[in-house]
Amino acid sequence: MVGKLLVRGMLAGIAAGLLTFGFARVVGEPQVDQAISFEEKAEATHGDAHEHEPELVSRDTQAGLGLLTGVVTYGAAFGGLFSLVFAYAYGRAGALSARALSAWLALGAFIALVIVPNIKYPANPPSVGDPDTIGMRTGLFFLMIAISLTALVFSLKVRRRAVLKLGAWNGSIVAGLVFVAIIAAVQWSMPVIDEVPAAFPAVLLWKFRVAAIGMQAIMWTTIGLLFGALVERGAFMRVSGRAAAKSA
Repeated sequence: MVGKLLVRGMLAGIAAGLLTFGFARVVGEPQVDQAISFEEKAEATHGDAHEHEPELVSRDTQAGLGLLTGVVTYGAAFGGLFSLVFAYAYGRAGALSARALSAWLALGAFIALVIVPNIKYPANPPSVGDPDTIGMRTGLFFLMIAISLTALVFSLKVRRRAVLKLGAWNGSIVAGLVFVAIIAAVQWSMPVIDEVPAAFPAVLLWKFRVAAIGMQAIMWTTIGLLFGALVERGAFMRVSGRAAAKSA
């Protein structure tokens, strides 16, 4: 059963990757080209004489085959992981249908993996940022993801206990407040990184970050909806759901 779910998850992820690639080519890549152009003009204006190393991969390849390979691989990998989480949660998350549970899991993943870390450390175009701080910025970003996932799991446990005393609606509100409080405290205490040059166009920065969030929104929306539709067709889901409910 898990194997069939894994295949469906990867298929949903591949489809999500293809849709994300189309969005990135139309909306995201023009912002990257403008950012690169801005960097080149800034270097020419300041008379930077350092030599650029030859490109190992051309810009056309990066924006075409390279981008396609990256987003499809990303989608397949996360689609597979998503299916494993779904297999564990199905039957243990109340009376939710396969489609409803898939949609809720995708929403939770989008919030924990995308929204929360990007609030503190949003995506920057290629010309923004100090190369010497890439390692630190990457580490902080993934640390924020790990904390976000941990806070989400803890909040769900709080909700389970709060529902017994306060009901489903009030219990959900309590869990949401706990999650927000944890994330707010953590983000307030973590270091601030602001390396955007003062001369960098604010509109271009905004469009780039919106495009980055949009790519993730398409990815997780497609995985959540398509995966739920695929697994709901399998009669084995009803059997596994009853078995999981008995063992929980």
